[in-house]
Amino acid sequence: MANTRTIAAATHGRYLIEAPASPGPAPLVVGFHGYAETAEAQLDRLRAIPGSDGWCLVSVQALHLFYRGRSQEVVAGWMTRQDRELAITDNIAYVKMVVEAAARESAMASTLVFAGFSQGVAMAFRAAAWSERPVAGVIACGGDVPPELEAPALARVRTAIIGRGLADGFYTREKADVDAQRLRAAGVHLRRVEFDGGHEWSAPFAAAAGAFLSECR
Repeated sequence: MANTRTIAAATHGRYLIEAPASPGPAPLVVGFHGYAETAEAQLDRLRAIPGSDGWCLVSVQALHLFYRGRSQEVVAGWMTRQDRELAITDNIAYVKMVVEAAARESAMASTLVFAGFSQGVAMAFRAAAWSERPVAGVIACGGDVPPELEAPALARVRTAIIGRGLADGFYTREKADVDAQRLRAAGVHLRRVEFDGGHEWSAPFAAAAGAFLSECR
């Protein structure tokens, strides 16, 4: 019978960075895409947030690449159930390096916000919970707060906005209620947004995220 072993291996991650409209130090918002997407998809969502042109925008692409179906389109996912704990550790270390690199490149002002969609929501909360820099808030749409984060870790988030489409069959109202209860129990100042739509980052949610960002500055 074969015995399973794991070994650490170096790899390269990809991220996109977009400078703010005005020169000089700027606050930083770091985004995480959903399953089978790319960094470009999340950067488009960040651009759609009113007022985000005053921020340095960073979109992180997941390390696990694959082809979509039988096409040649390359997409990515954050993890699977196999070796999940190891993937979480790798991803947290990866995101910390991206944040530090982006902070150096952008002469980052003190404000840092994480933003995730769908599978990327869990990464946004993990990044905030384990950040070595103070985090002003988390923007989350269409995805769960990760189950492994307990109250002391969630308390580091401070403030968050979570959104869901009323017709979203993936991120249901029941899941959102559980997440809200966990966050509030940890002392997180929480804003909830529901909008007409499904599993998407809608214009109404982007508008609410814009107001949230303006309060984080």
